[in-house]
Amino acid sequence: MSDDAPAAEDGRRAADDRTDAPGADSAADDDAAASDADSVPADVRKYERFKKMDGAEYDRVNSFLRDRTYITAREWAIARLCVDFRTETGVEMTKIGENLPRLVPFMTDTYTPQAVNQARTSFEDKVQKAGATFLYGAMSGFFTAEELDELMYEVTEVAKFLLEVEGVDLSVAEELDAEDRVSEVMREVRESSAELRDDLD
Repeated sequence: MSDDAPAAEDGRRAADDRTDAPGADSAADDDAAASDADSVPADVRKYERFKKMDGAEYDRVNSFLRDRTYITAREWAIARLCVDFRTETGVEMTKIGENLPRLVPFMTDTYTPQAVNQARTSFEDKVQKAGATFLYGAMSGFFTAEELDELMYEVTEVAKFLLEVEGVDLSVAEELDAEDRVSEVMREVRESSAELRDDLD
């Protein structure tokens, strides 16, 4: 064995010691995390709309919505993001899709711009159909004024809860004012529809 062999072996050990030194991997991970954070747009890093749902699972959110609305958790989240990330030239669908898990805690996958657009369109279609169904029920005379008031109270409570989950803080005065406005509109709908039905008879 040559005299250089022990020196080479010592060199390898020293290199191994440096690699295995405490904190070497964590420092590399920190650098990677910092680089990843730097690549995230500032408005995405600051977005806190769904922070109240940290730790929530998609299936539980989806089940809650399915029991009370026509929309899915995916459609709800993306519809809200499309409003919040709308610019003068349109919706930033690429940004939404690429950062979806960062923006919404219960979303775990990224989406293509096409998938974002599809979810938004599905949301809009369901809102339109639900609106037509509700207004027909309100205008048709199937419900009494008291039944409609009760129905409006229940659906308003669900809507307010979703807004609060998104981070909208409504005061008691604001809630009462919103309920009064909705009730006023529904009274006008009932009166106008009653007149319309009388004209058609």
